[in-house]
Amino acid sequence: MEAIGYILLGVALMLALSYLKTRYFDFPAQEPKDYMTSPGQQLDIRKHLNGEITCEGVIFGPTGRVSSRFEADFNVTWEGNKGHMVETFRYDSGATQDREWFLTIGNDGRIKAEAPDVIGTGEGRQEGSALQLKYRIQLPEDSGGHVLDTVDWMYLAPNGAIVNRSQFRKYGIKVAELVATMRRKDLA
Repeated sequence: MEAIGYILLGVALMLALSYLKTRYFDFPAQEPKDYMTSPGQQLDIRKHLNGEITCEGVIFGPTGRVSSRFEADFNVTWEGNKGHMVETFRYDSGATQDREWFLTIGNDGRIKAEAPDVIGTGEGRQEGSALQLKYRIQLPEDSGGHVLDTVDWMYLAPNGAIVNRSQFRKYGIKVAELVATMRRKDLA
């Protein structure tokens, strides 16, 4: 086999191994059913994401370094299985951002989520002590205006706080990650 053949074989092998790692051993490999029998308190976003929420977090860029830090205030209201979440973010750069979500939760734990910067409808599920939500978000123009595939995971901590980890991908390549905590202000 010529040298080019070995190079192509090596590239194909590395791509296959990278796919297998991501699919079966990395963040995207989690499924809501993995948390179905998790011990302790069960996550119910109508309870744990309700009222005034305080949030703080960091955003990591594609190299894994912190690219931004933020604090946020959320106000979440529910009428039955329909929720409305208003978010106000304050970034370390001095920039601010207002967002809102419209949430619907089914009796089976399935979640539908809509927001002005979300393309289509986000879909997810809460199961046990965790919640997964997948959606496509369009970044603001001052952030490039890119459309990113997003996977949010929220995990209920023993004290009632929620730990949020999100990954943002473009063409399947991770371009950013967010880690944040959210707590109801009356529990803080």
